[in-house]
This record gives sequence, C-alpha cells and structure tokens, in this order.
Amino acid sequence: MLPTFSPAASASAKPPPRPIPGSYGPPVLGALRDRLDYFWFQSQDEFFQRRAAANKSTVFRTNIPPTFPFFVGVDPRVVAVVDAAAFTALFDNTLVDKRDILIGPYNPGPGFTGGTRVGVYLDTEEPEHERVKNFAMALLHRSTQSWPVLLRAGVDAMLDSLEADLAKPASSNGGDEKPPSANYIVALQQCIFRFLCKAFVGADPSVDWLVDRFGFTILDVWLALQILPTQKIGLIQPLEELLIHSFPLPSFLIWPGYYLLYRFVEEHGAEAVEFAEREHGIAKKDAINNLLFVLGFNAFGGFSVFLPFLVAKIGDPADPSGLRPRLRDEVRAVMNRAGNDDAVFGFGAARNEMPLVRSTVYEMLRMKPPVPLQFGRARKDFVLRSHGGAAFQVAKGEVLCGYQPLAMRDPQVFDRPEEFVPERFLGEEGQALLQHLFWSNGPETEQPAAGNKQCAAKEVVVDTACMLVAELFRRYDDFEVEGTSFTKLVKRQPAPSNLPSATPAATAAAQS
Repeated sequence: MLPTFSPAASASAKPPPRPIPGSYGPPVLGALRDRLDYFWFQSQDEFFQRRAAANKSTVFRTNIPPTFPFFVGVDPRVVAVVDAAAFTALFDNTLVDKRDILIGPYNPGPGFTGGTRVGVYLDTEEPEHERVKNFAMALLHRSTQSWPVLLRAGVDAMLDSLEADLAKPASSNGGDEKPPSANYIVALQQCIFRFLCKAFVGADPSVDWLVDRFGFTILDVWLALQILPTQKIGLIQPLEELLIHSFPLPSFLIWPGYYLLYRFVEEHGAEAVEFAEREHGIAKKDAINNLLFVLGFNAFGGFSVFLPFLVAKIGDPADPSGLRPRLRDEVRAVMNRAGNDDAVFGFGAARNEMPLVRSTVYEMLRMKPPVPLQFGRARKDFVLRSHGGAAFQVAKGEVLCGYQPLAMRDPQVFDRPEEFVPERFLGEEGQALLQHLFWSNGPETEQPAAGNKQCAAKEVVVDTACMLVAELFRRYDDFEVEGTSFTKLVKRQPAPSNLPSATPAATAAAQS
C-alpha cells in the first residue's frame, strides 16, 4: 500500500518548493544496487513503497533499470512519482517531453520498427506526431461498425476451442487424476491477433497460413526482445541478471518474423496503408511500421496483459462479493431488452447499458494497468505539486517516472485502495473518481487527441473488455478460472419461450 504522510503544510499555505528527497547513490554502485533490488530482492511494488517510506515522500529520487554494464548512454536516474496528485504532471505537454521515452531512459531503438520512429516515440511538438496520431484515430473510427461483429466471431471461435479442451478426459499423473481444465492464454492471444488484424488493419490472417498460425507468437517474441531488459520474469538468479538485464537484446533475432508481418500488412492491409499515404501524408514504409507497432505493442500487447487478469478475477471460484451473478444478470437484462439472445453487444451497450460491467473493467485497469510505468522528461524547470500543498523543484532535463499501480491506489483518493471493488466507479461519486484513472496515459475523463499522448484507443479498449465480459455471460450461466485455465463452463440455459420476439428497433439498439 502507498504510505500516507502528514503534509508539511496546508494546500492554502502553498509552501515554497523543496528539494526532491532521495539519492542516486555512488556512481555505478548506486544504480547497480537499485537494479538488483528492482529485479531480485524486491517486487516492483515493494521497490517503490520502500523508497517512498524511507524518504517520507511520494516524490523521490531513485535509479530505474536497465543499467550497468552494457547499456551505453542510458541514464537510470529518475524522479519517481507514486501519488495521484503529482502524477498528473506527466500528462501536461507544457511541462514534459515524451520523445523516445516510452519505456523509460532505455529505448530499444528503431531496429525493432523497420527503421521508423513510430508514433509512440514522438513528442507532441514533432510534426509527424500529429499525422500518425490522426491516422490511428481515423482507422479506429473506420472500424466502428465491424469491431463488435468481428470480436463476437473471434470470441465464439475461442470459446468453442476451450470447450473442446475442457471436455477432454482428465489427465492423470502417477495415478492421481487431475481435474479437467482449459488454459486460455494461447487461445485468447490467437483470438486477439486475428480479431485486431481484421478490425484495425483490414487484413484477414487466414489468407496466409504462416501469419495465421504463428503471427501472435512472432509478436510475443518481438515484444519480449524490446521490454525484457526492463522486466522481472522470474528466472533463476543470477542467470536472469546476467542474461536478460545486462545488455540490450538485438533486433536481428526477430527480423524474419517482423518481415513476414510487414509483407502481410503491405499486401493484405493495402487499403489502410493507402489511406495513410493519401489522407495523412505518411510514407508507405512508415505507415506499415506504425500499423505494426499499434497492432503489436499497443493493442495486442496491452490486451494480452490486461484481459487475462480481468477474466481470472471475474472467474475467481471463491467470488467473495458474488460478482458473477450480478454481472450475468446485467448482461441478460440487455439481451432481454433487445429481445434477441444473439444480438451483438455493440459500443452503445458497452457504454450505456452495463454500468457494473464497465465499473468492473475500470477497477481492473486501476489494479492492473497494462503499462505500469509512465515517463516524461522535464521541458523546463517547474514546481511539481503533490497532496497537502507539498511542492518539489524539478529541473529541466530530469526524467519523471510515474508508477501507476501505487498512484491509482492512493489512499488520499481511493477508499479501500488495496481492495478490488467492482462497484467503485458507479454513480456520481464513482464517475468523479475516473479523473484519477490514468492507465491510458491520461485521465479517463479526457479524450485522446493529436495534441496529447493519450492512448488513441482509450474508449475502444474499455468497450472491448466490456464486450468480452458480456460475451462470456451471453454464452455461460457461470464459469470458474484457476490461474490461467477455465475449470468450469456452465452453458446458458435456453430462455423461456414466452420472451418477446426481436423487433428491428430493439436489435439495432443493442448493436449500436
């Protein structure tokens, strides 16, 4: 839990800024000590919690991996921010510069993106940023009608496969029979990949056997090579430190796979590529590389991290708050209003008719944001303000490192911050809390635009997660999950025969 500290002065007093507490330690050794704590001796939460407690401040200096010995030119020194009030400075484009700082002071480099500096590495003051951001938002807008339908088809195929796995005879190990289960990670990733290719790129992977079969695996490896130097993965130490965290991983290892996906988008996503060239003035090569990055890093990577947490939490066998029956009833009420059990859950239903489903998704994003760290480099000297009027002097060029899991569990903002509360964002009070939900690189109450760095698919991500939950309860009366496997899938019982037949208007409303 984020430590609570007595404010040095009231907000009205507005004390003068003070130096930022904390230390980087002696050269090389200080950074190495922090790296070992971050990856080996402490969890990520514990790393930031301990330093906040030691400095009695939610803003402090520390080192962030990767560092030493072979990350040449990477300065690990950052100003860590772990409270909700100070965190908002990371969204102020007048204060922070976001160029080449997506995952921190370490930049994997354009070798992973076909030689293109893709949009996420561009700052808002760079002209190319506006073109690329507008292109991404325009593609999302163009996919509005097909998105829910394609998602339904993909989820249905995934669940058919998982049902078949769960129906297989239980395996035995040394005479002990294991209960049946169906691991959903591979099936979910395959579903996400195929769906996103169709909905976002306009390319059907089924036309290319290699892409259809191995595309999601290529993206997994491509992502891993970029971010593993910054991630704890749980290998036996010190092997992890020596093999994963001591030097940048080379891009040439994934080039055959990346080139396969590049050619696939070039050939089968030609309409989207031509749209980028014609309407947004983006060169063909840059358009394809930006499409692949949004597809692979932003969309596929984000969903692959977040959706398993969401499914596992809802499918918790204990279900201490009785969440599943309430979600099921809310989803079935939408189905009943549509008068059609097979009506597709569209954006309208996800945003306006399933408040508990949406609040549950928001709460999962609060507890498990897909991207836990956000960075920005100070454009100028400025005063960083936190709770209680606390103020800190930030110097031009310093890197701010915001740790979302603690900032979004700030006890001065959220009641019972460490608990998963599905109803947290319901009603007027709950809606007011959305300004402190930062998972999208901006407050949930704001919208992505060409002039900011907020995720272009902010609304679509939440809507898609809501639609997935709705599809599960359209198909099943109940389900249970242990780890990353379904252990129970109870098919929905037929609706009573006296339900009114669907009217065109009702069905259209559910699909809107």
